[in-house]
Amino acid sequence: MKKTGPLSALAAIASIGAVLFTAGAADAAPAKWANHNHAAAQFRKAGVTWSSSGGCSNWNRGTCTSFTNINKATVSGAIAFTRATGCRVNITGGTEVGHAAGTYSHRNGYKVDMALTTCLNTYITGTFRYAGKRGDGARTYKSPAGNVYAREGSHWDVTYYNARP
Repeated sequence: MKKTGPLSALAAIASIGAVLFTAGAADAAPAKWANHNHAAAQFRKAGVTWSSSGGCSNWNRGTCTSFTNINKATVSGAIAFTRATGCRVNITGGTEVGHAAGTYSHRNGYKVDMALTTCLNTYITGTFRYAGKRGDGARTYKSPAGNVYAREGSHWDVTYYNARP
């Protein structure tokens, strides 16, 4: 049987701990605004508006615009984007039902829809790198921060992977 000293045992424990810590950090869920009103207050303070065809914020109704369980990075990213562009931003879609499913989806808090404006169109297409078309034909643009802006019919479908624009 091979003998090991206390330093070898400590090194082994440190290696296991590093692996566990790294795996745990990589798998951590994003921080969320659990309540629509708390996230909405952040948008309101930054001058970001929102609207819905149903005039509501219930995340279980597709005609509402809800921020319930939206990622804090998504809120911060949309606010930083608004400040960087100088454009008026009106969010028309959040975490409510009715959007496509997936890991980086509206429902999981990664996306918002922004109403189409000339200001947003000019900024996104003139500042961010064209990244090709999605499967649905939407033209996509990628910011230096890695966020993706997809031009859908009446709005920009924006995926925030982090809090920078």
